[in-house]
Amino acid sequence: MAAETHAMDAPDATARRDLAVRAAVEQGLVGGAEGAPPLVCLLDVAGIRASAAALTAAFAAAVAPGTPVLHAFAVKACPLVPVLRLLAELGLGCEVAGPGELALARAAGVEPQRTVLDSPAKTVAELREALALGIAVNADNRQELDRLDELVAGAPTRSPLGIRINPQTGAGTIDALSTATATSKFGIALRDPGAREWLVRAYLDRPWLTRLHIHSGSQGVPLSLIAEGVRDLHALAEEINTAAGRRQVDTLDIGGGLPVNFASDAETPTYAQYAAALREAVPALFGGRYGLVTEFGRSLLAKHGLALSRVEYTKTTGGRRIALTHAGVQLATRTVYAPAAWPLRILPYDAKGAPKTGPPVPQDIAGPACFAGDLLATARDLPELAPGDLIAVPDTGAYFFTAHYGYNSLPRPPVHGFRTTPAGGTRFTPVRPAQPPASLVTEAGGDFRDALL
Repeated sequence: MAAETHAMDAPDATARRDLAVRAAVEQGLVGGAEGAPPLVCLLDVAGIRASAAALTAAFAAAVAPGTPVLHAFAVKACPLVPVLRLLAELGLGCEVAGPGELALARAAGVEPQRTVLDSPAKTVAELREALALGIAVNADNRQELDRLDELVAGAPTRSPLGIRINPQTGAGTIDALSTATATSKFGIALRDPGAREWLVRAYLDRPWLTRLHIHSGSQGVPLSLIAEGVRDLHALAEEINTAAGRRQVDTLDIGGGLPVNFASDAETPTYAQYAAALREAVPALFGGRYGLVTEFGRSLLAKHGLALSRVEYTKTTGGRRIALTHAGVQLATRTVYAPAAWPLRILPYDAKGAPKTGPPVPQDIAGPACFAGDLLATARDLPELAPGDLIAVPDTGAYFFTAHYGYNSLPRPPVHGFRTTPAGGTRFTPVRPAQPPASLVTEAGGDFRDALL
């Protein structure tokens, strides 16, 4: 068992974080001690549990008694097996977007019946495997539906099957993440000429199509726009069932996409607010006529991840102070390439892991990669940093250090979960080891060194 650093009991997320930073230094997980790594990433287990509980409680309070609800965590947001295992123990399933994510979900022990396969480019082999396992599949396009026709005719399946639609309700503030624009690559465009009629006929011709799927939300998309898409999905299901003369569509997969607040520690919007927005826009959604599937990712994990790096050097260039750290594009790829859309907070700590105070000085927080734009923050007002200090980057538990970018062959950093003990200590458990150099060599074709000679 890892050593523990004792302090006051800290149920609050901010206090847990400060205790974890100090404990990480004292226990040699990061910092300037001999052999301590210069970079570590942390996951707050209590925070993850709280988010999962808030999600399940919000929907349990909203739906009619007995309504089946599956919360399928979007694996792409945090593809770490121990995280998937924890969420499975908390009652969540997995939404996967390819064979790699499916392998992770299965390694975590997630049952096929609690797994959903979504992807705009599924191969025949992927579809066949999903149907053999009984995994739910949402077809993205007409050609994929043709493939399913052949596969379903060739072998019976227990898989719930549906079609993803694009409601074309519009974009949010981040174009690259807006999946409900007029020309989005995802799903059947609902407002294109003839599309609605084609969809109704597709269901009438295929009694085994029992689900409808949408995912129109993501970071930068307001709740009102997400709810509008779900309203359109519900209306289409009602139209199909009326035309069929029976309850053919029995489950609505409403996706995820709840945005995250990156400006402070406040967790907003909440799942309760999301459910309230849906209730206002689609009053019949929770009436029990349809089972529900959700696919949240970022909102479950983002606030509970922390990247912690040693400041290696500081310097002044052109009158600007620069702190050179080990946290950069390999962890925060989106922030580095699109800083206006993905700003991150920087929290300063001293070499012992205590919050650093002092007069604010504009500083650039630079990463280790060899290109000029590898910056987590520019001219950020912080207490003046010095070599050996630490910078913590909160809100990075989804799509940041969990999805590594291999520029400069920078290795994947170690990831640890942390818990506050009853005695007020902090206990760490390994989630992912640091990537050794030998692994990088293997990935780079080291076993085939002479192949091109």
